Amino acid sequence: MKTPPRRRTPVSFDSDRNFDDLAPRFARNVYGGLKGALRLAVLRRDFEAQCPQALQSAGERPLRVLDAGGGQGQFGLQLADCGHDLTLCDISSEMLALARAEAAERQLHGVEFLQCSIQSLAAQVRDGQRAPFDLVICHSVLEWVADQPGLVLDLQMLVRCDGVLSLTFYNRHGLVMKNLLRGKRPPILDAAFVPSAGSLTPTRPLDPALVLQWLDAAHWQRLCHSGIRVFHDLLLTEEGRAMPPDTLLALELELSQQDPYRALGRYQHVLAKRLCPGRQTG
Repeated sequence: MKTPPRRRTPVSFDSDRNFDDLAPRFARNVYGGLKGALRLAVLRRDFEAQCPQALQSAGERPLRVLDAGGGQGQFGLQLADCGHDLTLCDISSEMLALARAEAAERQLHGVEFLQCSIQSLAAQVRDGQRAPFDLVICHSVLEWVADQPGLVLDLQMLVRCDGVLSLTFYNRHGLVMKNLLRGKRPPILDAAFVPSAGSLTPTRPLDPALVLQWLDAAHWQRLCHSGIRVFHDLLLTEEGRAMPPDTLLALELELSQQDPYRALGRYQHVLAKRLCPGRQTG
């Protein structure tokens, strides 16, 4: 008997995206294969330079880490592997099931899984029901939410004073360039961009300059800013697609913090420290 297709959630610009309908495909397409390897390589490089303790054995002083909208926990579970205390929240029960299964396979105990929104967790911190975290990871979430500047403020609430935020988001400029290289006018330039219901293209691509303005206005100290997949998605020729993965990865790490290449990355990564009141940037 043929299994009926999973019902896909219609695209909505009025609510945050829930990936119950596309969880396995999202995990495979976004984090699987070479795309996922490039993403994780850039993240690890940035952390090793600016927040190395997160990738080191926690010992007796583990960090309290939140993977906000963490999906299947591709990066957050690596930190739990190091002995840090991880809380992973997501609104999708299917994504949380994948994360739990991955944690069980790695024999990770003590990871807290919460089916809730980032906004509701921030409200708990605001009300004193939870303490803020040493490190908050929010990867590939901002482009799927209705109130983007509001989410940035909620993330600030979740990070303790002098704590660190790792934020990745889908870059509007990379989408525009990909459309141009395919020989068509990008619909997003005319405010006519509407991804299909089954698409993994985010509903609300962001201008990096705008996100950086939000962070600067909230007095975050930027530690680093990188592009992710700064040219991989623009390889449209047979010769380009045949580039050896090791060569591609080395070029990605070499160019991902240099403009204009960084500005074309399909995603952007920002590491930022939440400053205490009156703290001067150095």
